Amino acid sequence: MTDENRLSRRSLLAAGSAIAGAAMGGGAQAAPAPSVPADTGAVQGGRVMFPNWRGSGDRPPAPTPAPQPPGQRVGYCVVGLGRLSLDEILPAFGATKRSRLAAVMSGTPDKAKLVARQYGLPDEAVYGYDAWDRLKADPNVQAVYVVTPNGVHRDNVLAAAAAGKQVLCEKPMAAASQECRDMIAACAQANVKLMIAYRCQYEPHNRAVIRIARSGEFGRPRMIQAFNGQTTGLPEQWRLKKALAGGGSLPDIGLYCLNTIRAVLGEEPELVQAQIHSPADDPKYREVEETVSFTLRFPSGVIAQCLSSYGVYEARSLTLHTGNAAIDLQNAFAYEGQRLYVSHRDGKAGARDEKVLSPKNQFALEMDHFSRCIQENLRPRTPGEEGLQDQVLMEAIYEAARTGAPVKVGPPPGAGSGLDVTRGPEPEEAG
Repeated sequence: MTDENRLSRRSLLAAGSAIAGAAMGGGAQAAPAPSVPADTGAVQGGRVMFPNWRGSGDRPPAPTPAPQPPGQRVGYCVVGLGRLSLDEILPAFGATKRSRLAAVMSGTPDKAKLVARQYGLPDEAVYGYDAWDRLKADPNVQAVYVVTPNGVHRDNVLAAAAAGKQVLCEKPMAAASQECRDMIAACAQANVKLMIAYRCQYEPHNRAVIRIARSGEFGRPRMIQAFNGQTTGLPEQWRLKKALAGGGSLPDIGLYCLNTIRAVLGEEPELVQAQIHSPADDPKYREVEETVSFTLRFPSGVIAQCLSSYGVYEARSLTLHTGNAAIDLQNAFAYEGQRLYVSHRDGKAGARDEKVLSPKNQFALEMDHFSRCIQENLRPRTPGEEGLQDQVLMEAIYEAARTGAPVKVGPPPGAGSGLDVTRGPEPEEAG
C-alpha cells in the first residue's frame, strides 16, 4: 500500500466515529460531535482545551497546563542560596507557569556562579549582597524572593523595595514585629507588593481543609490539634542562633500550626496560653527553645492546641474536630506527601474516607500566585499584614510562656470585623 493510500490518524478517528454511528442501526443518528475534538483538542481562550475523556465513575482530569511564554513570565532574583533555595525553590521554577528564574544573589561568589551555570543564567545575573544598585537596573528582574535567615529579612526587603522590585519573603516574616512594620511601610512607600511565602495556604490539601471547615458540611469546627516536630542537630546552624532566627521551634516550624489554624478559621484568636521546655543539658538550646506548647481561643469558641518541637521524630499533622466528623490532614506542613481523611458516621457504621487530590509543587504555586498578583495588580492572599499578625501572636506566646498567665490578643488595630482581615482575595485554584 502506498503512502497516499494510507489513512491518516485523523481519518482513522473520523472513520471510527462513522462506523460507531452506523452500528447503532434502525436509522439512529450518532451522538453530535463535541465542540472540542476528543483527541486533538482545540485552542480556546488562549489555551489548548480537551474534553473530559473519562467516564462518569472517574475523577475528571486536571486542565491541560497552559504556561506563559518565558518572555511574559515574571523574572525573579532569588536572594540567598541556602538549602531551601537549592533543594526546593530553584527546582520549583520548572513547575511554574507564570514565573522564571532570572538572577541569583549570594554572599558566596563561587557557589552563586556555579548555581547560575546550572540553571542557565549568564554571569551578569549573579549578584552579591552589595549589588542592589546594579540589580535595580536589571530589566530582567521584576521580583525578588528573599530566602535569607529571619534576622536579615528586614534589611533585604528594604533594599529590594528601594530597588523598585516586588517582594516575596520567606516565613517567618522577620525576627520582631517592629521589623515587620518597617517592611510593610517600605514596600508601601516604594509602591511595590509584599507577600509572605506561606506555601501551605496555596497547597491543595490544606485548601481542601479550609473549604471543608468553612462549608459546614460536617458541622462547624470546635477543636483543632496541630503538631509540627522534627529532630535538630548541627549546633552551629543559624536556626539555633537567636539573633538570626528570632527564636527556636516556634518561629521555624510552630508558625505553620499558628498560621494554618488562622487560615482555616479565618478568625483571629482572642487569648493565648503557652509553655516552653528546653533540655538543660543540651548546648543547642542555650539561645532558643526546643519545645513549645500553646493554646489559642477564638471568638467562635474554637479551642486550638498546638505543639512544635526540635526534639522528636518527624511528624506534621492537623486535625479538626466537629460535632459530626474528624478531619485529619497527615503530613500537613511537609513539602509533599499530604493525605486527607474524613472520619464520620455512615448510617449505622463509622466511615473513614480519603479525599484524593493531585499533588502540586507548593513553591511553584506560591510563586505563580505572586506573579499573577504582579501581572494583574492584585493584593496577595498572604501580604505583609499576614506575616505581621503572626509575629505579634508569637510574641504573645513567648510572653504567656514567660509569665505563666494567659495573654489577651485579637485582630490588628483598625482591621475591622469579619473573616480574613489580614489576607487578600482567594488564590486561583491550582490547575
